[in-house]
Amino acid sequence: MTHFRAEEATEDQIAREAALYAPFTDAVRELADATLRTTVEDDEIRAVQAEVEALTARLRASQIPGAYGVRYRPSGGGRAWGNAVVGLRNPIAPPVAATVDDDGRVHADFHLGAVYEGPPGLAHGGVVSLILDQLLGQAAGAGGRPGMTGTLTIVYRQGTPLGPLRGEAWIDRTEGIKTWAKGHLVGPDGVTAEAEGVFILPKWARELLAADTPDSPTLPDRSYFQ
Repeated sequence: MTHFRAEEATEDQIAREAALYAPFTDAVRELADATLRTTVEDDEIRAVQAEVEALTARLRASQIPGAYGVRYRPSGGGRAWGNAVVGLRNPIAPPVAATVDDDGRVHADFHLGAVYEGPPGLAHGGVVSLILDQLLGQAAGAGGRPGMTGTLTIVYRQGTPLGPLRGEAWIDRTEGIKTWAKGHLVGPDGVTAEAEGVFILPKWARELLAADTPDSPTLPDRSYFQ
């Protein structure tokens, strides 16, 4: 379980950190968008670069080693704040905030801006795949079948436009340690991409389930694997 760390922070501490880092990360996302689309004069670019480099040096003054990892609580739930799709502290994440419906399906309404462009005006196919992988995995986890992606098949029905999108995912079937999940992205003109993935319960999680003692921690949901 490398990079999986037991959560020591209280609920109040986690809420305080979320309130601190969420708007900070949003500001960096805005900087990335502004960087891509700015048309200011050359001298202004150089001046802003110097300021950005100075800000980066200030943030480098104190850092965690390596990747953010996942902080989890034995009672269930966790923080995957470094995740490239849903990470609260990751400025490259759109981010995508998924909701679990009463029937166990997962859905998310989100926006892809200019920094996610592939073909002109359209989202990069790899970004589409990235988001669908996350949503399918979250559906598997929401159904009590968390796992790592074994295979992922994407069918691109049409270009996925930048802007507002909706993603949906659900469990199709299960067999032993494998879970098959399906999902799709929907744009203004209908479904743009469909996905099917196989998610494998990792060895350490199988051992956790096999132990099945009163003191055993709750099996993590998908957030732990991303």
